[in-house]
Amino acid sequence: MVTLADWMRGCGLARLDAQVLVESVQSWSRATQAAHPERELDARALERLDTLASRLRSGEPMAYVLGQREFYGLALEVTPDVLIPRPDTELLVELALRHLDALPEAHVPTVLDMGTGSGAVAIAIAHARPKARIWALDASGPALAVARRNAQRLLDPHREGGALRFQQTDWWDGLRLPSAFAGFDCIISNPPYIAANDPHLPALRHEPPLALTGRHPNADGLSDLRRIVAQADCHLSDEGCLLLEHGYDQAAAVRNLLTAHGFREVFSARDLGGIERVSGGLCPRRQIDQSPPKIG
Repeated sequence: MVTLADWMRGCGLARLDAQVLVESVQSWSRATQAAHPERELDARALERLDTLASRLRSGEPMAYVLGQREFYGLALEVTPDVLIPRPDTELLVELALRHLDALPEAHVPTVLDMGTGSGAVAIAIAHARPKARIWALDASGPALAVARRNAQRLLDPHREGGALRFQQTDWWDGLRLPSAFAGFDCIISNPPYIAANDPHLPALRHEPPLALTGRHPNADGLSDLRRIVAQADCHLSDEGCLLLEHGYDQAAAVRNLLTAHGFREVFSARDLGGIERVSGGLCPRRQIDQSPPKIG
């Protein structure tokens, strides 16, 4: 029989990665593994561990190998159809919750998550604020299937705001809302923002290109951000907020874009690494038609 210590020595992985795989397959904590390296692995466990280790050695991300990733304290299913949720994106959730908490207590908040992917942001907000009514959009049908499964598993089916409303759209095109809808209190998005020639793209080869560079990759990576900002004011309430995640070097460009479209109190917020990761602003002031009424 092969012991745990034998497998760890021969698996070709960093120790922590190997421990994570063993914990996933055998449910042995890292403390247990350290205390009992003599434990034996049966043939079935060895086959499973060798398969997972081979995938890791080929460069596949751990999240895809295990089929899940933690985000905002929630264990999300992830597949190669969705972008792997990053800790940096939790800033988007924090800013959205802060804005919703400033609304009148009796108000039922409304939120739109554009490009929801695994559903990470929408589900985190829904979990933290059960009263909120939330719409989640994505252009990818397979991604929406993952998001729906995550919502069904992680959210109370009887939450006050009801089930998340998933829709397959090309950004604003195809969005369906109730006829008397008054606008969203918060629109959030972690859209594709990686430039077509970005040197980091080869390292992200296992993740869906649609979520990284979008349908139409371009030189500055801002194509989808421009589409979102261009029509966001039409879908926001008067004091609604637009929040956008972007690349480490795109904050100034996104602030300029928001300002050019009339957004108020435009800002950028830094993630835990000190990088300006999210920019946003309040809905532009509505234009009031002051032309004199027609007579006759």
